[in-house]
Amino acid sequence: PSDAAAAASAAVPPPKQATPPALPLDWTTLAMPAPTPIPILLPRDVIVPDDYGGNPLDGSGAPERLTEVCVVGTHGQKITKIGGLNRYTGLESLILRSHLIVKMEGLRPHLAGGKLRKLELYDNAVEALEELGPDGDGRPGVGRALTCLDMSYNAIRDMSPAAHCPHLVELYLANNKLKTLEGLKGLKALRKIDLGANRIRFMDGEQLGGLESLEELWLGKNKITIIEGLDKLTKLRRLDVQANRLTHVSGLAAQADTLEELYLSHNDIDNSGASCPDGLALPLSQLSVIDMSRNALTSCAPFGHLAALEDLWLGSNKVAAFIDVAPLARLPALETLYLEHNPVQEEFGYRKKLKEVVPTLTQIDADAVGVV
Repeated sequence: PSDAAAAASAAVPPPKQATPPALPLDWTTLAMPAPTPIPILLPRDVIVPDDYGGNPLDGSGAPERLTEVCVVGTHGQKITKIGGLNRYTGLESLILRSHLIVKMEGLRPHLAGGKLRKLELYDNAVEALEELGPDGDGRPGVGRALTCLDMSYNAIRDMSPAAHCPHLVELYLANNKLKTLEGLKGLKALRKIDLGANRIRFMDGEQLGGLESLEELWLGKNKITIIEGLDKLTKLRRLDVQANRLTHVSGLAAQADTLEELYLSHNDIDNSGASCPDGLALPLSQLSVIDMSRNALTSCAPFGHLAALEDLWLGSNKVAAFIDVAPLARLPALETLYLEHNPVQEEFGYRKKLKEVVPTLTQIDADAVGVV
């Protein structure tokens, strides 16, 4: 083409590209109705008068005489905010179970007053133990009077504020989002703690070591691989580490004369793992109940020396023959034995032969001896 034609072509502007209009940030909800705001409902708004013969939080009567409030939200309206309780200075027990509470608030006057002994916010949506620790103004934690705290089935990630409750006897934080045991170290009065169904991987001996009065430790449904940190728990009677990631039983030397019940089902413990010198190979003179269902055991040999054993649950393991059960014949107190869903259950005359091998049995699996 000529230079003139090329110049004329270059002078023609390129066509404009269409630009779609910008979408609003909330375009995904344009066709949806606006969400209904959650109403603010205080405890006084949802109490059913029949439960109390009237509404104790209606402002009448002598508020200082009210010592207990219990509102369970399994039916009817649910509390969304803790409030309206400041007048009730004599509260010793507050139970607000199964509601829609998202924040632990409005409790500091009762905690600071030193009368509130029991606090239960079980099955709510609380994310933090805010009222127990220091507040934003630098005032110290105020949970000194509490002896029972139940915050199970919430969304708590940090239990360190529990350290401000030195007189706790019972602590329940099952089904939360905890990853560590931070906050337990100074709770010397604690006798029972339930931390089941969390995300704990490590039994921290530094935190557990201060629990000198602890009798029950429940750690089922976590991610623990080793039983450890129990060296100073010389009063421990019940230990639950079921549904974790255990392959062996160890770390029980300090409980040789105190442990009564041991729950280790739903792990991956075989006979070798059940025979560790500092585990079930110990005399364990008080151990009467063992649950090791759903593990990898091939015989009952690891239990043949536990003279106090009364209940042994070994369902869904790999015990294949009656000779593998024979070590239990030496146990004078054994009454209940579960071997269902083991290969030996398929043997002819299973129940009759088990009774012959272990004459002390009064219950085999779910049925009493003598019941077909």
